[in-house]
Amino acid sequence: MVWPPLLTIMAHQYRDRAEAGEMLARTLGHYANQPGVLVLALPRGGVPVAYPVALALNAPLDVFIVRKLGVPGHEELAMGAIATGRVRVLNEDLIKRLGISAKAVDLATISEKAELERREALFRGDNPPPDIADQTVILVDDGLATGSTMRAAVQALRKQNPARIVVAVPIGAPETCDEFRAEADEVICAQTPEPFFAVGMWYCDFAQTTDREVHELLEEAGRRYANPQAVEQHAPSH
Repeated sequence: MVWPPLLTIMAHQYRDRAEAGEMLARTLGHYANQPGVLVLALPRGGVPVAYPVALALNAPLDVFIVRKLGVPGHEELAMGAIATGRVRVLNEDLIKRLGISAKAVDLATISEKAELERREALFRGDNPPPDIADQTVILVDDGLATGSTMRAAVQALRKQNPARIVVAVPIGAPETCDEFRAEADEVICAQTPEPFFAVGMWYCDFAQTTDREVHELLEEAGRRYANPQAVEQHAPSH
């Protein structure tokens, strides 16, 4: 990879998401072996980062799926989101300002709900979503650029009454990480290079994580958490 000539604060470029997760785990050591800690990954890219975090902390790993609700005709602009646990959060001010009807909001919700349920079934199978109430939730992704998906996840999690929300990423834009300090109980951005550019440039290997990889990592994490002594100490191969 060719590095841009304007970097003023150098940062470590991660080999891949697994290495990023291992380094992130070192910053979360104060949560190791603590009761009531749950690691939630934003799929798909957050799962291979969260996997070594969950192993290091001896905490269960699950996914927290968020689907943004796009403004009709301008889907890149979010008017809300739905998430794991049948939670919906809406930007009421935006909806009112743009004159979006309740029917339009419901239609967008139905469309995204189908994709959310597909991913829930694919990643989790018949297992129910985790119980968030009164848990310390460590919410992990592979990086924070604008933070829109993570922001929707935090808002949705709040509705499920966790004891504490920790946003944890290996790399993040400095201003975005700072903004989250007003939204989460704790924010851990392992590296905040300036200029930031994009999440992917801080990984040597930033290949797309597949649905199969997500499923296998969740299954492996579940086996290790249930019986850590019976599983060999290596990540599943892909």
